[in-house]
Amino acid sequence: MWFLVFWSFVMVILMAIGGFFMFRKFLKSLPKNDGKSDLDWQEYYINKTLHMWNDEGKQLLNELVSPVPELFRQQAKESIAGKIGELALKEKAKTITQELIIRGYIIATPKRDHKFLRKKLAEMNIDVTPYEKYFAESKK
Repeated sequence: MWFLVFWSFVMVILMAIGGFFMFRKFLKSLPKNDGKSDLDWQEYYINKTLHMWNDEGKQLLNELVSPVPELFRQQAKESIAGKIGELALKEKAKTITQELIIRGYIIATPKRDHKFLRKKLAEMNIDVTPYEKYFAESKK
């Protein structure tokens, strides 16, 4: 009897967690005023800037998202790459630089995740002082 109660409780919790993430994905796929969803824009920016990425930039992005749990890593990488692409297109950059990657990462992630980014940048011996204003401006 207790096993069934426990198993029912676990199943309800797992379904709630899964439903939460499915609902977030659903909200991102809803079209905005311009007729495109957040996911459409993200894909657009990634496709437009794909040729700008070099091996070092891809490697840096992979290294920065390594603290993200593997289950969410690909989605996080895509949303961060989309923001980096948006910045690169707005600034008419020729290539994706380390500065663009770090700035895009800061802007694309919630404030609560910035401590992990700071820790990772410290491990990689990258000075965060040029990016402090972006940490302060981050609205998420």
